[in-house]
Amino acid sequence: MPGPLDQISYVVVGYAGLVLLVAAYSAWRGRERPPWLDSMAWMLETLLAIRALAGLGALASGDRPDSIATHVGYLVASVCVVPIALGSTTEDRGPWSIGVLAVAVVAVGVISVRMMMTL
Repeated sequence: MPGPLDQISYVVVGYAGLVLLVAAYSAWRGRERPPWLDSMAWMLETLLAIRALAGLGALASGDRPDSIATHVGYLVASVCVVPIALGSTTEDRGPWSIGVLAVAVVAVGVISVRMMMTL
């Protein structure tokens, strides 16, 4: 049975998939990045922060993964990717900025899957 960290990761992967689909549709339309897509990305970031806190709590309680350094690296990287992507495209709201956000969301999804595999 998956633990709480895996359950949060399932939600993160599912929501990242939803944000990716919405970003792909927005890019396909060829217009500028809608403000609600930013809101969805920040909600994903909130979920990632919750998972990072849960992961650090699990480490503090004595639940040790095989490689602690890799696990902590995944936690830190997943929290940093989306704000960097959104921060780098604050001035540009064109279709290319949607692509940057989509790549960040894919990266977060891959990191989340890797985290579930390494626990």
